[in-house]
Amino acid sequence: MVKEEKTDSAEKKKEINNGAEEAAEAPRETGVKRRERPAAPTREEVISKWNPKTKIGKLVKSGEVRDIDYISEKYKILEPEIIDTLLDLKSDLLLVGQAKGKFGGGKRTWRKQTQKKTAEGNVPTFSIMAIVGDENGRVGIGKGRAKETVPAKEKAVRNAKLGLTKITRGCGSFDCSCGLPHSIPARVEGKCGSIRIILMPAPQGTGLVAGDELKKLLRLTGIKDIYSKTFGKTKTTMNLAKACLDALKKTSKIQMQE
Repeated sequence: MVKEEKTDSAEKKKEINNGAEEAAEAPRETGVKRRERPAAPTREEVISKWNPKTKIGKLVKSGEVRDIDYISEKYKILEPEIIDTLLDLKSDLLLVGQAKGKFGGGKRTWRKQTQKKTAEGNVPTFSIMAIVGDENGRVGIGKGRAKETVPAKEKAVRNAKLGLTKITRGCGSFDCSCGLPHSIPARVEGKCGSIRIILMPAPQGTGLVAGDELKKLLRLTGIKDIYSKTFGKTKTTMNLAKACLDALKKTSKIQMQE
């Protein structure tokens, strides 16, 4: 009798386990369907749906003007679709915020959250800083702020495209005489807030001797070898990126002897 009871209990356990496995494998049928986030539009879709408002935008849309240098010198670009039409840009986000963690040791994140105290409660906002560049001497940074992360990111990328600047590259290191635009032509210095940064040309093969966030900016500019030295509170990533861009802008003011 004891053996029969043991076999019956073992069979019941197997039936219960098999039923649990089948329930786990079967798809859950719930009345609420999860809403899928729409994919971001591609560059071709943005250009095809673009309805230009400015004079230079209409000329670019029709194909009459194709020189970005001529446009940036003669006109003020007010539509980011102009940049999308003429240049193939890459974008990246800077780690400007910090996630919550135990004992204040949270990881760095690409969104910075702030809160405003009101009578109704806390109103959170998100700030994001984006970088765009063509890896061929053009780069721009922009900041976006909104109540949600997606519109804040779109604003940041838009402002970065509208603030695109041209950087002069060269081979200014005394240890290298290749003449290729892999570094900067001379030593430059930039400043923003308490941060001061010095950029110095480096020979080929040196790499980017800079912080992780500065490397993102320098890569999208098209610089492969450089030395850097920073002073001040460099953990303020926004000011650090602005100081680096201020130094890179000064390369276009350098007069080179032929």
